[in-house]
Amino acid sequence: MRDLRGGPCMNAHTHAHGAHDHHDHGHGHHHHDHGAHHDHHHHPHAGTLPGRADVLLTARDIHFARAGRAILEGIDLDLAPGEIVTLIGPNGAGKTTLVRILLGLERPDRGTITRRLGLSVGYAPQRFDRDPAIPMTVARFLALGSRHTPTEAETALQEVGAARVIGQQLSQLSGGELQRVVLARALLRRPNLLVLDEPVRGVDYTGEAELYDLIGRIRDARGVGILLVSHDLHVVMAQSDRVICVNRHICCSGQPEAVAQHPEYVRLFGAEAARSFAVYQHQHDHSHDLTGAALPAKEDGGER
Repeated sequence: MRDLRGGPCMNAHTHAHGAHDHHDHGHGHHHHDHGAHHDHHHHPHAGTLPGRADVLLTARDIHFARAGRAILEGIDLDLAPGEIVTLIGPNGAGKTTLVRILLGLERPDRGTITRRLGLSVGYAPQRFDRDPAIPMTVARFLALGSRHTPTEAETALQEVGAARVIGQQLSQLSGGELQRVVLARALLRRPNLLVLDEPVRGVDYTGEAELYDLIGRIRDARGVGILLVSHDLHVVMAQSDRVICVNRHICCSGQPEAVAQHPEYVRLFGAEAARSFAVYQHQHDHSHDLTGAALPAKEDGGER
């Protein structure tokens, strides 16, 4: 696993030399604003995996502005199979905009996105509004715009622990049930990459932990890459292989433990958030059996 990368204000223009790309949105020249300080030393790319040949998606030097206001600046990112990467950052940090750019729903003003040939992405958006005036069962919702069989829909619902709701009206589901159904719909695309924007929105605390555990099991079973966007720092960071803290630029990235101690993380989320994460980790350094009872910790060198 990579060490922590990043710095207090990585607003440097880090260029990816030799990155072969089919989606170059740059204008050929980098126009520097000479009123700002630029660091021209080449840092290792924050949030990237050097030397991984199996990377699913790569973003390099992504810039995006809206109405003259910078939303994203110099973002570099790699997503690989079998890895859970979590994007965290304060409200307005540009996380959802970055996701939309990675998905091809928005075009960056500058930068490149490279996707592995044949990449299939399953996407669960942050906002999913149900209209109670429109009757629609879960089965009908899963069938919309897709070519899978009813059996495949049932299997996907079983995988997310929501088989019992297949005949229910979408408008009558609880927050947790709806999130599981939206996740099942994403899985029906047979994705290599799952992108989940605030996947526990509208779910209580216990439901949050269960959903993140489910996401971890899906990763283990399918070997997919997973990009999570979340505010739920403790639980989601404990489930993540790599955390990338974004506030227009990448402030810091690396293993959850390292990010939680990074000065930029503490500045953005407060010392209490870092302390809470340490407490959460201490409480969760053991596993549970199916009844919820704590199992003895494995000896060093044993399987986890």
